[in-house]
Amino acid sequence: MNKPPIPTVLILGANGRLGLAAAQAFDAAGWLVLAQVRRKPAPDMPVGARLVHTPVTDLDALARDAAGAQVVVYGLNPAYTRWVTEALPLARAGMDLAQRLNARFMLPGNIYNFGSQMPALLCPDSPQHADTRKGRIRVQIESEMQARCAAGALCATVLRAGDFFGSGTGSWFDLVIAKSVAKGRLVYPGPMDRPHSWAYLPDLSRAFVVAAQSNPLPAFAQLHFAGYTLTGAQLLAALEAAAAGLGMGRAGGFKHGGLPWGVIRLGGLVVPMWRELAEMAYLWRVPHALDGSAMKALALPAQTPIDTALRNALQLMNLGSPSTPSPEGAADWG
Repeated sequence: MNKPPIPTVLILGANGRLGLAAAQAFDAAGWLVLAQVRRKPAPDMPVGARLVHTPVTDLDALARDAAGAQVVVYGLNPAYTRWVTEALPLARAGMDLAQRLNARFMLPGNIYNFGSQMPALLCPDSPQHADTRKGRIRVQIESEMQARCAAGALCATVLRAGDFFGSGTGSWFDLVIAKSVAKGRLVYPGPMDRPHSWAYLPDLSRAFVVAAQSNPLPAFAQLHFAGYTLTGAQLLAALEAAAAGLGMGRAGGFKHGGLPWGVIRLGGLVVPMWRELAEMAYLWRVPHALDGSAMKALALPAQTPIDTALRNALQLMNLGSPSTPSPEGAADWG
């Protein structure tokens, strides 16, 4: 009896935070992973992954190198200061590639689309009233995906999640909040009483696998990954407990600080990165959570407990006493 063909996924930007976590999750689920990278692979790249060094700008060659892929996971994310000019062209290239491969295009969405007046619970059909440059570009990307799907040229899934943590570096978690945890200091970017959405990347990546394996999905599918909804106070309390479990407890407790948003806005007149950060500061002031009921209905694996996820995230930052990360389950500034 002939064995069924191994499902194949192409991950664009497989060295990035989401890309690497997705490569690990798809590999663990028995998929053949085609890992598109610009440099040598990250140390934790699955040994069974097949490396593809062809740039996304060379669509003809990349389509040949990725022939047979049924799914394209879009893990590319330009530098925050170049996001406005590069995000849409790169996403279009990813869509074009998926069309050539006749593969489903999977985009990691975020909550920029909903704007500063977003409701407290974000559903897949919540109105999108983006009022920032990045938010409007996000809306444009997803609108183009939907239009291509309606025209029969593409099948696509938006899997939307909150702020990433727990894989790679470059997130609010490791660059700001937990950056100085070993020195007994935690920094939270907003009011401590506002619910905020977080996504542990190993869990989110398993959700990508579940969505990729779900059949049938509509030509254009929007799914929300609930992740964790935590106030600033809840997050820092859980983070303190995780740090204490790794030998970084403080007899007098941890010091808490905030970000000087007024200074950041003023500095943004001359520092491009500060300008980009200030534009999105509302995300820390406006309460929000993601309705993940549709995603959960697809038999999503059990979520990693928050204390385990935070402990693993700290260990990946090389913090705390050396030990084996806890088992997971039963990924940019976003």
